[in-house]
Amino acid sequence: MREMMKIEFIQARDLPDAWFQCVYHIFDKGYEYTIDRGSFQGQKRIEYDYMVVQIAHPGTRPLIPDMPPGCNVPPPTSMEYVEQYLEKLITSRKDVHETYTYGEDLERQIDEVIRMYREEGLNTNQAYMAVGDASSILLQDPQCLRGVDTRIRYGKLHFMLYFRSWDLWAGFPSNLAGLQLLKEYMAKEIGVEDGEIIASSKGLHIYDYCWDLAKTRTGRKK
Repeated sequence: MREMMKIEFIQARDLPDAWFQCVYHIFDKGYEYTIDRGSFQGQKRIEYDYMVVQIAHPGTRPLIPDMPPGCNVPPPTSMEYVEQYLEKLITSRKDVHETYTYGEDLERQIDEVIRMYREEGLNTNQAYMAVGDASSILLQDPQCLRGVDTRIRYGKLHFMLYFRSWDLWAGFPSNLAGLQLLKEYMAKEIGVEDGEIIASSKGLHIYDYCWDLAKTRTGRKK
């Protein structure tokens, strides 16, 4: 008898808490398999069937995880890298070795969403920013982030994000920190407060080369 897909839901205080909870629970609730096509083809990863994570206060600093003293696990990301990721979100400039940047799609949409809310009102379902198009399926590595939906409710700007594939160990903290900085900028430009992040993915995973690091950081490996 075929099993149903398992939808997991995590509520977190801030970005580091969301990362820790997702890393901790993936070893109990994830699906292990060998990659047939995509990044690290032939290697193993463990992946949630579908994850929804709601982060109440994503603007709380620090935005990225820190490692406890004596943990001997390197940080999964840095604010320097987050700033580089943010630049790729908001500008269409592309280096010669890059097949795409998110800014190619988002740069003009960011300005339009700000204008839409400021000039036409806050109560709308149309302030959605799409990433990629019909030709993305032909890329060797299509865009992971595929949509940034927005909502202004209770006087705050909220982001609803969808990732088709999402590296939990290093991608998750880097991506969410960069998107949080973008949200703070947009909220200020619109004239509202900063709100929540609700992110979902059918591909939130950890590659096998990070399993020991993840288990050590979460206390699963002594």
